[in-house]
Amino acid sequence: MSTLRITLRAGERIFVNGAVMRVDRKTHLEFLNDVTFLLESHVMQASDATTPVRQLYFIVQLMLIDPAGADDARAAFDRSYPMLMATFSSADVRHGLQDAAELLERDRTFEALKRLRSLIPLEDAILGEPSREAAEPIAIAAGRMPALAGAR
Repeated sequence: MSTLRITLRAGERIFVNGAVMRVDRKTHLEFLNDVTFLLESHVMQASDATTPVRQLYFIVQLMLIDPAGADDARAAFDRSYPMLMATFSSADVRHGLQDAAELLERDRTFEALKRLRSLIPLEDAILGEPSREAAEPIAIAAGRMPALAGAR
C-alpha cells in the first residue's frame, strides 16, 4: 500500500475530513487511506474572496473544510454559478466554470477547487487587476487523495 506523507511545521494547522488539527512541533503525517485535507497555508480566507471567482472558490473550499456544511455550501454554489455564467463573456472563464461544476457533479471537489484557482488570473486580467497569485498563493496542497495515486 502506498502512502501520502506530509510535513507540518510547529503551530501549523491542517483540515482533515472537516476536523482542524494543530501540531505543537514539526511533525510528519502519513495518510494510509483516502482522506480530504487542506493545509492552513493554502486556505483562502473569507477576506480574500473579493471577486466573483474567488467567492466561488471560497464556497467550494468550504465543501472540503466543513463536510457537515457541504450541503449549504453546495446550495450557495448552485445559486452563484448561473450568475457567474451570465456575467462572464470570456470563453475561457465560462469553460472553466463549466468544468468546475461538472467536477462537483462527479464529487471531485478538490479538482473543482484547482480548476477554479486556475481562473483567478484570467478574472484578474478581465477586471484589470494585477494577479495576486505570486504574492498571495492560494494553491491547494492536497485534496481527496488515495495515497500518492493523485487526487481522486
